[in-house]
Amino acid sequence: MNNKLSILPVTIVALVMTVGCNDVRRSPGRVYMPDMAYSRAYETYAPHDNLKDSGINYTNMPVAGTIKRGELLPFPILQDAPGDTVNYAASKKIQNPLPPLDTTEMEEAARLYLINCGICHGAKLDGNGPLYKDGSGPYPAKPATLVGDAHYENMPDGQMFYSVTYGKNMMGSYASQLSTTQRWQIIHYIKAEQAKGKGGAEPAKDSTAAPAK
Repeated sequence: MNNKLSILPVTIVALVMTVGCNDVRRSPGRVYMPDMAYSRAYETYAPHDNLKDSGINYTNMPVAGTIKRGELLPFPILQDAPGDTVNYAASKKIQNPLPPLDTTEMEEAARLYLINCGICHGAKLDGNGPLYKDGSGPYPAKPATLVGDAHYENMPDGQMFYSVTYGKNMMGSYASQLSTTQRWQIIHYIKAEQAKGKGGAEPAKDSTAAPAK
């Protein structure tokens, strides 16, 4: 009797292994959230205009009214309708929400300018970037001269931000390439370079201001 009891656990284990290794197809049952359990693999930068045909709802746009964590509030001026300039004129009243940049922040702003703006407006902000090259480049029209042209030197921060955000004339929007904070940083850099071009000093860091987000 004892011998029979001693082989019982071995028999049970062998039975379980036999059942578990057979070719009977098993289903896990219903999945509560199938998109989470079985995510649909999708290649980066692959076209997504045909996703709706597959029943996938993807707009590539953030939810209206949402703000990225740590980001500034969005620009309060909407883009003008075609042929209208009311909002562009109203943007003159918007001031740069960032305090004056310190040395490290100014270096970062200069880097962002060179990457995103310098190709047209030039490293010296003279409108002579690689795309123009004194008229020998692929771009036929000279970009704006940000330093040395009174029109742009007198342009308010908000109106300059409007142009960078929505685009103006031949210049396209940079809202997808640069965050709100980065765009305001670049405008700080442009204004500092304009001040130096006039013989003025670069704005000093406001020690009483809250740190930039």
